Amino acid sequence: MGSGETMQQDGGGAEAEQLAGALLTIDLDALAANWRALAARAAEAECAAVVKADAYGIGIEPAVAALARAGCQTFFVAHPGEGVRARAVAPGATVYVLNGLPPGAAGAFVSAGLRPVLGAPAEVDEWCEFAATRGGPLPAAVHIDTGMNRLGLTLAEARVLAARRTEGPFFQIALVMSHLVAAEEADRPINRLQIERFAAVRALFPRVPASLCNSSGLFLPQSPCLDLVRPGYALYGGNPTPGQPNPMRPVIGLAARVIQVREAAAGDTVGYNGRWAARAGCRIATISCGYADGIPRAASGTDGRPAGLGGVALVNGQPCPFAGVISMDLITVDVTDTPPGAVKVGDRVTLIGGPLDLETVAARAGTIGYEILTSLGRRYARRYLGGA
Repeated sequence: MGSGETMQQDGGGAEAEQLAGALLTIDLDALAANWRALAARAAEAECAAVVKADAYGIGIEPAVAALARAGCQTFFVAHPGEGVRARAVAPGATVYVLNGLPPGAAGAFVSAGLRPVLGAPAEVDEWCEFAATRGGPLPAAVHIDTGMNRLGLTLAEARVLAARRTEGPFFQIALVMSHLVAAEEADRPINRLQIERFAAVRALFPRVPASLCNSSGLFLPQSPCLDLVRPGYALYGGNPTPGQPNPMRPVIGLAARVIQVREAAAGDTVGYNGRWAARAGCRIATISCGYADGIPRAASGTDGRPAGLGGVALVNGQPCPFAGVISMDLITVDVTDTPPGAVKVGDRVTLIGGPLDLETVAARAGTIGYEILTSLGRRYARRYLGGA
């Protein structure tokens, strides 16, 4: 992690770190640097920031504050409550709510200074009706589905909407957007198809800013940056180009405290259901972290697992595999191959950091880095670096 001013969330400082089972370190300078790098890649397009899911687990308030200081002026959240939190930290920013407009919520959105991303005709109708009562247009984004089949107006509904704009009072379409299905797989034909479909959508809404790119979309050869890009995962250190070197700086590190070291005889089983058996001379370190802290139970170290699966901790820089099933509050680690006495109660072992980057940790649990990030536990002591 980088150096710089250190901030503590939820108070407590050094004492909170001493008492907590694990320490999550969050480098806000790296977060800001990642945004600046993506903004440079976007060239003339505006670079927004997706801060949904508590800013992918690192905390909306510190993340939005750091990104706003770096120059970010537009934020995307999933839920209105997240938008209220972002708005409180960046009162001059534009905040879009990706999950649309809940029925009857138009007034609350306006009061909170939030812009809905409208993705269904009923949402469009409600926003139009509310705009009429206000005596003037209200800004909102419109989401057009180009292949995800999840949220958004159909292409046919988009054509109806485009015609409707000319027929009378209407809201201000501040942004027209869609979402890429497989941007992290550059050779997938769906990318080209979606870009072509979205070009047709843009023609329906001339002079309206357009947005298609997520984190990986910024790295597609076609570079469809348009007017605004919406990175999320890459901001937080995730690799937007799987299978290639990660161009982003790491943002988080996670280290858990050793609370016991013990020996196990050959054949002794470790953990629930006895799914891991010790070899001769085995030493086990138990660390104060578990699936209640966001470490996937699927990362358990059990006998017979294929190579490359099962969690790993770095103990004084040495990779040591998880031993047995991860429990709610504890993980057992096989430290047999470390030097005698090298692992002591009170030491911290690394669960995320260095060679154990998000992609590696996720792959060993059979999941994706997005899930690792957004599951970061609330019991961790959190140390924020930089952000001044």
